[in-house]
Amino acid sequence: MSFIHYPKETIPFLRSIQKNNNKEWFDDHKDEYTKYILEPSRAFVEEMGEHLQALVPTINASPKINQSLFRIYRDTRFSKDKTPIKSKIGVIFWQGQHIRMQSSCFYLHFSPKELLIASGIRTFDPDLLAAYRDYIKVDKHREELHKILRALKESGYIVEEPQYKRLPRGFDKEMSLEYLARMKAVAVFHTLKASTISSKQFIPELYRHYEQFLPLQQWLYEMTLTKKESD
Repeated sequence: MSFIHYPKETIPFLRSIQKNNNKEWFDDHKDEYTKYILEPSRAFVEEMGEHLQALVPTINASPKINQSLFRIYRDTRFSKDKTPIKSKIGVIFWQGQHIRMQSSCFYLHFSPKELLIASGIRTFDPDLLAAYRDYIKVDKHREELHKILRALKESGYIVEEPQYKRLPRGFDKEMSLEYLARMKAVAVFHTLKASTISSKQFIPELYRHYEQFLPLQQWLYEMTLTKKESD
C-alpha cells in the first residue's frame, strides 16, 4: 500500500521526545521511533519522490539517513541546542550532484509546533555565493528571479529577504533590481498545522505548494549548474 500520511501517534511521540530528551529514554523507545518516524519517513520519501519526479524527473529522493532523511541525533558540537535528540523531523528532495544542502531542493520539516515546507537554497556557501553573484550580473537572470519572487509573495508565501545592507564588490546602486545582489540565500517558505502530516490531504497539499515553488527551484538549479561548470 502506498504512503498516505504519518500515523496519528507521530506528533505525540515528538512531544514525548521534547519532555524526555535524553539518550536513555530514547534508547528505551527506539521501537516507537521506528514505527512512528523512521519507517513512515522512508515510505513518505518514496511516495513523495514519485510525485516530485513528475515535476522534476531528475530530483533525488533517497529514503536513507543522510540523504533525503536527516539523523535523529543532534550534532551538539555545532548547535546552541545541546539536547541530544531532535524533535523536528526534516526531509529533503534535491536536484543535482552538489551537497544536498547546497542544491536546489524541495524541503520540509515538522515538529509538534508546525509543518514547514520550503524550496530553494537556505544558505549559499562561499563558492555558491560567488556563482550566484556572477549569474545575476546578467540582466535576464535578475529579471527572471525578481519575477518569480514577486509572484510567490503575491501568492502569500514567505520569501527570503536580503541579508546584506551593502552591495558586494562588483555591483553598484544603478543596477536594476540591486537588492538581489544583497542576498546570501534564496528560498521560499510556507507553514501549515503540524496535524497536516496525519491528514489524507498531506501529499496533495504538499504537491500543490511544491508546484507553486517549481519556478524558483528550477531557476536555482540552472544557477547551480554554472558552479559545476566553473569547478
